[in-house]
Amino acid sequence: MMKKISVPKILFFAVSLVVTAFLVYALLPSPISVETAKVKVGVLRVTIDEEGEARAHDHYTVAAPVAGRMERVEWHDGDAVKKGEVLVSLHPVPLGPREQAELTERIAAAAARQKEVQAALERARALHRQAQREKERVEGLAKRNLISRRETEAAAVSELAAAKDLEASECELRAAEAEVQIARAGLMAVEPAANGSRVMRLRAPVQGKILRILEKSERVVAAGTPLMILGDPAHLEVVVDVLSTDAVKILPGMPVLLEEWGGERPLRARVRTVEPAAFTKVSALGIEEKRVNVVADFVDSASPLGDGFRVVARIVIWEADSVLKVPTSALFRSGKGWSVFTVEGSRARLRPVEPGRRGCFETEILKGLEAGERIVAHPTNELTDGARVKVR
Repeated sequence: MMKKISVPKILFFAVSLVVTAFLVYALLPSPISVETAKVKVGVLRVTIDEEGEARAHDHYTVAAPVAGRMERVEWHDGDAVKKGEVLVSLHPVPLGPREQAELTERIAAAAARQKEVQAALERARALHRQAQREKERVEGLAKRNLISRRETEAAAVSELAAAKDLEASECELRAAEAEVQIARAGLMAVEPAANGSRVMRLRAPVQGKILRILEKSERVVAAGTPLMILGDPAHLEVVVDVLSTDAVKILPGMPVLLEEWGGERPLRARVRTVEPAAFTKVSALGIEEKRVNVVADFVDSASPLGDGFRVVARIVIWEADSVLKVPTSALFRSGKGWSVFTVEGSRARLRPVEPGRRGCFETEILKGLEAGERIVAHPTNELTDGARVKVR
């Protein structure tokens, strides 16, 4: 005959089970709160980000060709001037033979510089014509599908770079011609005029605007003292200094996005040239760095900006439309490779991956993940394989 189990025993066992389950649950580690992100396919840009500034494409410095007393300048910063307008009146001091010889040599140096720039201009024209012919030849081959699209784009970029170099050489020639005129004006000033006056009128070498007046008040100035700077603020370019290790990755024609300039949307620009010489600059941490100037031309209108305005330049060195990518913050070193934590149910699972190119905030994934999977965006040191997680 089967022995009956009393009600108190049944209650005792039930309470024991509940208490045991409660203790086990209480002793379990609490879930780790994590933020997740989805593995997705989209556009990825690899950029080099540095601060830069907008500047007038050409600066013209008006300087005192001889020592003398300058009259007070009545112009103001930002005033528009026409070529030939009087900017400064200067009363030169009497010059001896040595000073006149110096002025003569200054004219000769300016003329030699003009010839040098003229030769560089002719070379730039020849290179541009050659680039145009090469572009036309490549386009003809591309129409017959005898050449790759990449080679066609390279020829177009080379032609664009040659055109910009030609434009820069033409501007340099105008600046050299203005230097010759200023030097000759200095020699003419030492000769007495018909009315016996010895006042020299320094005139604007080009049409533009006064960017900065360096000497405003009446005073005695030495020969060669800069008095004001002219330029055309409507014709701007962007100069960005980057590390020399980054400069080797930048080529003419690469796109540039200009941000943090004060507007709501980025402005587009394109790299014109990477200067061939580096310079030493001390960083905010006191470390000497080798840096190189990268000059870019505006694609969008630069009218909101002026000479010397600050921008943040993002130089795009690589870009693709359909890239499997994750937030860079999700990646961490695991042994000799890289890994992420995927979220499967309520558990975190360690997943080795092979990263590719890295953008500012996202990284390409070559192997290890599929689009749509959930990963931990910011893994902490306490997170381990199999740990319980709670998505916040």
